[in-house]
Amino acid sequence: MDTVNLVKDILGSQLQLMGRVDSFTRDTPLMGALPEFDSMAVVIVLTAIEEEFGVGVDDDEIDADIFETVGSLADFIENKVL
Repeated sequence: MDTVNLVKDILGSQLQLMGRVDSFTRDTPLMGALPEFDSMAVVIVLTAIEEEFGVGVDDDEIDADIFETVGSLADFIENKVL
């Protein structure tokens, strides 16, 4: 599974980043670096992840480290799906 590209697709569509995600890598920072990535964006992205991967994300699983980079978000998804 190419989770990084799936994360980029989710970010691009849910936050309307259009082609900007094409240049994103695993190390691209999210929280605090993208103006579009605020607390409401976290909810939108988590909802999209739950729908896309058929998983549930509990409130106690969420912390800022998950949203540090594209790679950290991809790793979180991989751990949820496995």
